[in-house]
Amino acid sequence: MSNLAYKIDILVIGGGQAGLSAAYHLHRLGLKGGKEFLLLDKSPEPGGAWQFRWPSLTMKTINRLHDLPGMRFAEVLDPGQTEVRAAEAVPAYFRAYEQRFQLPVYRPVTVRLVCGRGERLRIETDHETFSARGIINATGTWDAPQIPYYPGRELFQGRQMHTHDYQRPEEFAGKRVVIVGAGISALQFLDEISRVAARTIWVTRRPPEFHEGDFTAEDGRAAVARVEERVRQGLIPGSVVSVTGIPITPAIRAMQDRGVLNRQPMFSEITPTGIRWPDGREEAVDVILWATGFRSALDHLAPLQLREENGGIVMTGRLATQAARDPRVHLVGYGPSASTIGANRAGGAAAGELVQFLGLASSTSEREAHAK
Repeated sequence: MSNLAYKIDILVIGGGQAGLSAAYHLHRLGLKGGKEFLLLDKSPEPGGAWQFRWPSLTMKTINRLHDLPGMRFAEVLDPGQTEVRAAEAVPAYFRAYEQRFQLPVYRPVTVRLVCGRGERLRIETDHETFSARGIINATGTWDAPQIPYYPGRELFQGRQMHTHDYQRPEEFAGKRVVIVGAGISALQFLDEISRVAARTIWVTRRPPEFHEGDFTAEDGRAAVARVEERVRQGLIPGSVVSVTGIPITPAIRAMQDRGVLNRQPMFSEITPTGIRWPDGREEAVDVILWATGFRSALDHLAPLQLREENGGIVMTGRLATQAARDPRVHLVGYGPSASTIGANRAGGAAAGELVQFLGLASSTSEREAHAK
């Protein structure tokens, strides 16, 4: 690899909602795209992780997608088109957004590692190497599926897969399927697969907490505040559902009526042909679907040693986006900014704080003054 490193002030890593929001705000602050800031995206096309979501995930079934700053989603897709695939609609919106604001996106580029080099950061990719004064990391979680280990997992003769691999319920026709997880995705899979499978078994580590009534803005703020408190203490953020509970939707009530919403406790081991509980009870299954969530995709930041011994990262800053161990690094889409609305607000906060920290605020204000 060449020792040549292209110098830039700020690199944004990740082209999803959080990364686009951060890039938009850097642009608004007066930084020149391609010269003073650049967004690196590993995906082949605009759309972030949305372009890889399963076909049955439609705009009707996703958690709410909040508008990116400066451009409403309704400008690309009529709100009434709820049956459109999310993997088509959201990328179309992101593509239009990048074009509207002429954001400097370089793709496909995979960041391999980020390490300190004196006052600057060295960012090595599968293409060029960059030298930046600061980074806004917005790599999300899609590329880091999380599967807990249970004894016997490596001996299972059937199929094991994760949410990351899910495509269509038809591939489970006539199969005996165990679905592991208490999140919204797990319940959608249970709904779809139970209609075609010979048998479905739903298991979770803890009894799921269902949320009656509408999920209000106040509920959302309270949930974000709880996650923010955790990351400011350097604790691992935890899942959104663990904070908010699962909203009871018409689809969930229909599952109750069909008798498929029959949660069982977590099994203790996996046998070659199925699963076994602590009391010795066994079930033969063909497929284990791990809807067990994702972890933050931050392995490329390991050389910076941002993590505490418990695996968490102490976060600071106005919206808890700044890494306490290295204030040149902001994480958006992590912790309280993992939701789409949180990512929007965090992108703006991270951009503003990093520009201020690096002393770029005075130069941008000077440019704005001259422009007037």
